[in-house]
Amino acid sequence: MPRPTNPKLRRAILDVARRVLIEQGYPALAMRPIAREVGCTATSIYLHFDSKDALIHALIDEGMELLGRELRAALAAGATPRDRLQRLARAYLSFGLENPEYYEIMFMLHPSRMERYPAENYRRARRNLDFFHQELAAALGPAAADRDLRAEATLLWTSLHGTVSLLIAGRIDAAIDRDKLVELAVAQVLRSLSPPPLLPESDAARN
Repeated sequence: MPRPTNPKLRRAILDVARRVLIEQGYPALAMRPIAREVGCTATSIYLHFDSKDALIHALIDEGMELLGRELRAALAAGATPRDRLQRLARAYLSFGLENPEYYEIMFMLHPSRMERYPAENYRRARRNLDFFHQELAAALGPAAADRDLRAEATLLWTSLHGTVSLLIAGRIDAAIDRDKLVELAVAQVLRSLSPPPLLPESDAARN
């Protein structure tokens, strides 16, 4: 029998948990303090979430769904694979910079004792990266056959992630214009459509 839940209470719990994680970190997240702030009992929280890690996983799920929604909208607005790839990059950057709390929990929170993110949820979240893979393949056409697009799409994502995470953390030189940096990051994505540089032969290959 499903447990009774209250959508408004669930929303309030998630909002408080998100703030606590960002302001105080994983060790400070506990059910009783959240319950006091929300105005309910700890038992009420457990009706919605089995543990604090389940609560964090729910926040990751929410963030991934919001990001996926933005990326799908970017795809729908694009006229060509190149245009869609550019729009994907810009949508990803915009999401991260406009939703820093979600982004930090999704990609920058790595507590060593947190329960493993469920495999099914991970596969669902990975679809956001698959958008870049599929548009990279579409833009390259026949040339895609000779390239490791899974690795290239991942490298493309790491470039965008680096830009977002450093801007969120305030680790970029203040003299650099933020909007200009974002546009340069988008341009870098489009450069992924050029032929990759030849990799040096390994020692094993030379021998």
